[in-house]
Amino acid sequence: MGPSSPSSTTRLLADWRRGDERALDALLPRVYDELRSLAARHLSSERPDHTLQATALVHEAYARLVDADISWEDRIHFFAVASGTMRRVLVDHARARSAEKRGGGSLGITLHEGLLAGDAQEDRLLELDEALDRLAGFDSRKAKAVELRYFGGLNATEIGSILEVGVATVQRDLRAARAWLLRELSDAVP
Repeated sequence: MGPSSPSSTTRLLADWRRGDERALDALLPRVYDELRSLAARHLSSERPDHTLQATALVHEAYARLVDADISWEDRIHFFAVASGTMRRVLVDHARARSAEKRGGGSLGITLHEGLLAGDAQEDRLLELDEALDRLAGFDSRKAKAVELRYFGGLNATEIGSILEVGVATVQRDLRAARAWLLRELSDAVP
């Protein structure tokens, strides 16, 4: 099944929000392929032997989305939230694995357009997640822009639509956030 039409997806999201369970049943087949592509994008920056596969990531994220109380605005908003949810699933998975192995030093992170460079281990993902949380503590818009771009794969226009700012503002926010994150993460390298 190809990409869903934006208007039908938005309509189904609105119906789901109003409590129509049939809309939820109709939504998954319309968005599944795109969610799977999004999951594959998230997993492409993970280590090659990651225990989560794209299908499992989609299912875990979707289960969390079904239980969430979210006022869906439109299709773009849905995929942005889905991307953030997938990031949370991966971070939770990394924390669980890290708790199992206990230990290990900090690793540096290089942020490139659309992915983490190298073989991004759980430690790197956790370090980036903590840095994004710190950024969100004093500039939530920049942190959200980073999440939508680097984890969600959204372009500046789509991000601007979600954050209700212009494209130029999104681009400035991404440049500033990237510089801050690179500085923050390079300080963690021993």
